[in-house]
Amino acid sequence: MAGHSHWAGIKHKKGRADKERSKIFSKLSREITVAAKHGDKDPNMNPRLRTAIQAAKQANMPKDNIARAISKSEMSSDKNYENLRYEGFGISNVAFVIETLTDNKNRSASSIRTVLQKNGGRLGESGSTTHMFNNCGIIQFEKNKISEEEAFEIAINAGAKDCLNLKNNFEIITEKEDFYKIKTELEKKIDTFSHSAIEWRALSYIDLNKEQGDKNLEILSALEELEDVQNIFTNINIEKLEI
Repeated sequence: MAGHSHWAGIKHKKGRADKERSKIFSKLSREITVAAKHGDKDPNMNPRLRTAIQAAKQANMPKDNIARAISKSEMSSDKNYENLRYEGFGISNVAFVIETLTDNKNRSASSIRTVLQKNGGRLGESGSTTHMFNNCGIIQFEKNKISEEEAFEIAINAGAKDCLNLKNNFEIITEKEDFYKIKTELEKKIDTFSHSAIEWRALSYIDLNKEQGDKNLEILSALEELEDVQNIFTNINIEKLEI
């Protein structure tokens, strides 16, 4: 699971129908296009683009789709996408951090507010939920890629905050600002990662009963359907949800 507080963990447990694949690919393509537009077109020279391509490959996006997304960054376009963050609350006062990549911030704010209000939640002000999270880099890789001693030595020498031995993966936690630097050092020894991203990780988690969990999953699913929404983080204890 890609972080306890990441909606991707819930999506993975719920499973994704084939009909939703195009929506997932669309979000990944947008990130690839923006990363390529704001940096080098060569992923070896652009850590953000390299990470976006790795995420696309993990989602089984075809190579042609990835190539088209990079090429799209070279086309003249009126659209200037920007990363915007929204904060809100669901049922039982659970917290959400919602990251968007949008060319229309008014549309993003309105659509997110509508989803939350229709489902019993509410949009919060800037800072209303982020103080409950730690904004950090997360790098996970399979244990057969490298020894624990070597992996942790590389990470710590590069400035990692913490190194964890999980069930199936090693996990490196970094400061947000050090994420790409540390990932680049690990890439010298590791060819693929299970997961790597800058995330909002909850400082503590909320346990929900089935009714509360189901209602919040409805909110998360509705938010996920929004075109501009790229990532959703929450302080719900996902592992204890009855899904």
